[in-house]
Amino acid sequence: MTNNSLSATAQRSSPLTISWVSVGFFAIIHALALLAPWFFSWSALGVAIFLHWLFGSIGICLGYHRLLTHRSFQVPKWLEYIITTIGVLALQGGPIFWVAGHRQHHAHPEDEVKDPYSARQGFWWSHMLWLVLQRKEFFEYETYKRYAPDIDRDPYYRWLNKYFLLLQIPLALLLYAVGGWSFVIWGVFVRAVVLWHSTWLINSATHLFGYQAYEVEDGSRNLWWAAILTYGEGWHNNHHAQPNVAPAGRKWWEIDVTWWAIQVLQAVGLAKKVVMPPQQQAEG
Repeated sequence: MTNNSLSATAQRSSPLTISWVSVGFFAIIHALALLAPWFFSWSALGVAIFLHWLFGSIGICLGYHRLLTHRSFQVPKWLEYIITTIGVLALQGGPIFWVAGHRQHHAHPEDEVKDPYSARQGFWWSHMLWLVLQRKEFFEYETYKRYAPDIDRDPYYRWLNKYFLLLQIPLALLLYAVGGWSFVIWGVFVRAVVLWHSTWLINSATHLFGYQAYEVEDGSRNLWWAAILTYGEGWHNNHHAQPNVAPAGRKWWEIDVTWWAIQVLQAVGLAKKVVMPPQQQAEG
């Protein structure tokens, strides 16, 4: 038996275990978000929408995903640190965990063992069940860091990966100082829940619904409404076909808000070595 076969066998023998810590964490955040009607104000709603964009589009889509995971463009290190810190505030795990998991997803798309959130196991598995019914190798630091050694080499990213949850405290204190409990409920809990489910739709819905512009070995699809909710990430078939390309949209009507932000950084000289689709590179 080859080493690869041994590795696969070891993975398949790894049991699924309910993480009661994760169950409790997600249940509490969702429950606190349900308090939103009693703390509603238009300004609090505005804060939630703004932070959904800032932490989602800039932090996760631009930072964690296109910058750190795929290196589809480069920015100065100081700016990379700022963007990654914004991503940490999204409450979707530390940068090493997030990058490692997504690289595994691309290396083994929809494999029921090697892809952390394989869509072949059903909508709810890929949407969120994989986070609570856990396979240990996807959540043990010593294991998952092997998929993100470049991120793991950075001491600041190791610190963020360890303490990402604690950064919600200064965020909550700032929101409370500015707008009281209304801003905390909407800016932390409502924002976190909506952003979680928006992001998770890319793992679930865009592997089940939509159209395919490229022939790929997996079920990734382009889904317009998911692209709107995730600032361009819903053009998932495009992304799986060319994962290191900076823009996710290909057609003029495939709106990609995150790509607009990258273009702004490029226009002011902060984003360089921006990877474009092969056909556009050839035309250029």
